[in-house]
Amino acid sequence: MFFNFLDELRSAGISASMKEHLLLLEALDRDVIERTPEEFYFLSRSIFVKDEGLLDRFDQVFNKVFKGLLTNYGQEQVDIPEDWLRAVAEKFLSEEEMEKIKALGNWDEIMETLKKRLEEQQERHEGGNKWVGTGGTSPFGNGGYNPEGVRIGGESKHKRAIKVWEKREFQNLDSTKELGTRNIKIAMRRLRKFARDGALDELDIDETINGTARQGWLDIHMRAERRNAIKLLLLLDVGGSMDPFIKLCEELFSAATSEFKNLEFFYFHNCPYEGLWKDNRRRFAERTPTWDILHKFPHDYKIVFVGDAAMSPYEVTHPGGSVEHFNEESGAVWLHRFSNTYPASVWLNPVPQQQWGYSQSTKIIRELMNDRMYPLTLAGLDDAMRELGRKN
Repeated sequence: MFFNFLDELRSAGISASMKEHLLLLEALDRDVIERTPEEFYFLSRSIFVKDEGLLDRFDQVFNKVFKGLLTNYGQEQVDIPEDWLRAVAEKFLSEEEMEKIKALGNWDEIMETLKKRLEEQQERHEGGNKWVGTGGTSPFGNGGYNPEGVRIGGESKHKRAIKVWEKREFQNLDSTKELGTRNIKIAMRRLRKFARDGALDELDIDETINGTARQGWLDIHMRAERRNAIKLLLLLDVGGSMDPFIKLCEELFSAATSEFKNLEFFYFHNCPYEGLWKDNRRRFAERTPTWDILHKFPHDYKIVFVGDAAMSPYEVTHPGGSVEHFNEESGAVWLHRFSNTYPASVWLNPVPQQQWGYSQSTKIIRELMNDRMYPLTLAGLDDAMRELGRKN
């Protein structure tokens, strides 16, 4: 079973070496945990999972490999039909009625009883006090009430279950999921290079102590604050097909402004042309010439384009292709200029990667970016930050 566990972890993309496998066996041999499924789950997770983005994937593998252990202690698996567990009634009890319902006992007694009832039960039950079902007072099932038991499926109502079968935590940390602000910050922290510059406004405790000891009197030393020295230029596509991704882009913008002190941003629509802007309400009246941006910000800035790259191909390839004005030079020309001026540049696309092939303009922009287009997921942003970190 353990070798199968190892194979399934590897198949799911979780790096699992023989060394880690032997470490797990040694831990079990030395009885570092109690012999319960929960303790084994946490032990194996701490050994095999090195990236929080893989937590949900590990849960799925663990559930697949050890499902027999979790349901009936490794005996022949008894599958519970899904419709048995569909809550069709809720059990409403008064406080006096709840007090009369007795718990089965400790963990071992509850699990042993569940094992026996799964072996004996042959049909669906509702509202009862013994079998696995819904809306009753049995310790097993969902939608009812028991002082302590095992919730199988359904949603929690009384918060009294001591165990929830197949409960998957950390789903928001799956590396294929879209990001929230917290996860974006975590991924962006790969792009950090700390330096001390600016005003001397922070007390240097070590040097103050050393100086005072040498001089014999209080010798105060100050230093510049330690900051992330990475400079980032964020260019955001707005309007049209980007409207469904407003919330995600807001989270990205919030995380970026928090993580990078040297951050500048501008907006564009579909593809960057000769002018960008900072205020969408005044995007026609107050535009910054793109040439000014290319000349103002040094080559050491990292460039992140954010957009779905979905438009008419002519908006990228031809002069006059823009839907809002007559652009004298194509979007491809301006993307070349950005890439030549800033070697460290990537494009983040909020559209799922499997859909990129349906858009001709997406293919074109991906080629113009030298294949440095990444999906706006935890894994995609992580790869993008690695790419920017390699370009100095």
